[in-house]
Amino acid sequence: MDGQTMIPTRIREKAMQLQACGHARILAIESSCDETAAAVVEDGRIVRSSIISSQIPLHAMYGGVVPEIASRKHVESIEPVVQEALKEAKMSLEDLDAIAVTYGPGLVGALLVGVSYAKGLAYAADLPLIPVNHIEGHVSANYLAHPGLEPPFVCLIASGGHSHIVNVEEYGKYILLGQTMDDAAGEAFDKAARVLGLPYPGGPLLDKLSKEGNPHALKLPHVKIAGKYDYSFSGLKTALINQVHAMRQRGEDVPAADIAASFQYAVVEMLSDKAVAAAVDTGARTVALAGGVASNSQLRAVMEGKCRAHGMDFRMPPPILCTDNAAMIGSAAFYRLMKGEIAGLDLNAAPSLRLV
Repeated sequence: MDGQTMIPTRIREKAMQLQACGHARILAIESSCDETAAAVVEDGRIVRSSIISSQIPLHAMYGGVVPEIASRKHVESIEPVVQEALKEAKMSLEDLDAIAVTYGPGLVGALLVGVSYAKGLAYAADLPLIPVNHIEGHVSANYLAHPGLEPPFVCLIASGGHSHIVNVEEYGKYILLGQTMDDAAGEAFDKAARVLGLPYPGGPLLDKLSKEGNPHALKLPHVKIAGKYDYSFSGLKTALINQVHAMRQRGEDVPAADIAASFQYAVVEMLSDKAVAAAVDTGARTVALAGGVASNSQLRAVMEGKCRAHGMDFRMPPPILCTDNAAMIGSAAFYRLMKGEIAGLDLNAAPSLRLV
């Protein structure tokens, strides 16, 4: 991690004091993609405020996120979003103990807006700066939704850019059990939605449309790969595209609801089967769900049912905490702070940052 050399002694001492007392009010900033978000989180569990400014209307006409547009909008939005988060929390900078920011993974320009702003704020307020991995933030959303949840547990992280199964051994310590070998689940959902003519963002609309269809109407391949807990969605996506194109070339009506239901069923079965199998094999008692795809209604229901069938507890955040937000970053930041992990003003964005 960058950002280790420019930490003044007084800032290190402040961080050590916070570690010793085990208490911190953290202002967190998230700008990794197309949401500008800020939140005040206390002790990693209590959300004092959470403000999210979405850019969906800006990117909808392009069918996806345009990095340059996203970056410019972050520049416009970050100051008012932070001020609104402080106002909602009824706090000022003087009431805070630390500043946290997502420094990766994500779009480099978008990340740099948040990192630069957070560094300036930390410098001006003379507060410790905590760098946070965006994926770890998604895992930590479960701590906000379930105050009693503590490691160890197995977590399925499914989003537009990531599909991982990790064993959360302790706060900030992860073992990778499985991951996608190509496309992420969220990316596959969005591309399938585009083939069906659904506007951006397609994943939630495909989920809604699937409720009207037959999940067994379309025959899609069951993808097998070497890794026991690894995923591959590329072949599944290609099979769907080919079948839809063939229907159109033959002049047939495309049963959008049936196709949406069939594709979602295939993806959800693949995600849930391997995640639960990994949990069973590792002896986990608790399974958690995280990431943007964790908002998918069928995935939530299927994961809960399979976990119960195996006698395991199941945890998932509410949909508002599944999408990108700063509250989850504030939660992850607290546990990093408690390990003494802070950064200096040489912190840089890390667009390809890995969790493990």
